[in-house]
Amino acid sequence: MDIFSKRDGPRPEDVKAKRLLNENAGTIRKLADQISNGGFSRMRAEEARRKQGPQPEGLMIHDLKARVSTDVPEPYVKVSLNNRVVLVDRSTGRQMQMLGEIRGGFMSKRFVLATGENGFISPLDADMLAAVSHLDGAEISESFPEDALAEALETLLVPHDA
Repeated sequence: MDIFSKRDGPRPEDVKAKRLLNENAGTIRKLADQISNGGFSRMRAEEARRKQGPQPEGLMIHDLKARVSTDVPEPYVKVSLNNRVVLVDRSTGRQMQMLGEIRGGFMSKRFVLATGENGFISPLDADMLAAVSHLDGAEISESFPEDALAEALETLLVPHDA
């Protein structure tokens, strides 16, 4: 019966091979560059550059996040380019509540409140719905444009200091 036991540390032949490679590293690098026409050194330099990480010297860095000036939200009503009408916090630019959307084609557009009956997943709460329900189905025209709708909603929903 043969018993094999694991030795502590590396095998002697591995130590010899590693020492041989370390002693001849310069020659091996020269040969690799000669065979690859300088590609080996370029590859090593590129790897070192990637590991280094970004260097901010000489770069113009712009922080595109909105500055939060206060913890108290400043809501206002916004009609977005995709015809969604939302309540947005002025200081952060984040949407606070989806109010509805403007639906229709070129000839006739109307405002539809965010309710379950109108196909919205997160409908308005009862208090908001009661405050703005008379605007559901309001026609958007030259006499009542999107800006006037936003003003009317903002007047009803956003408390103004007197």
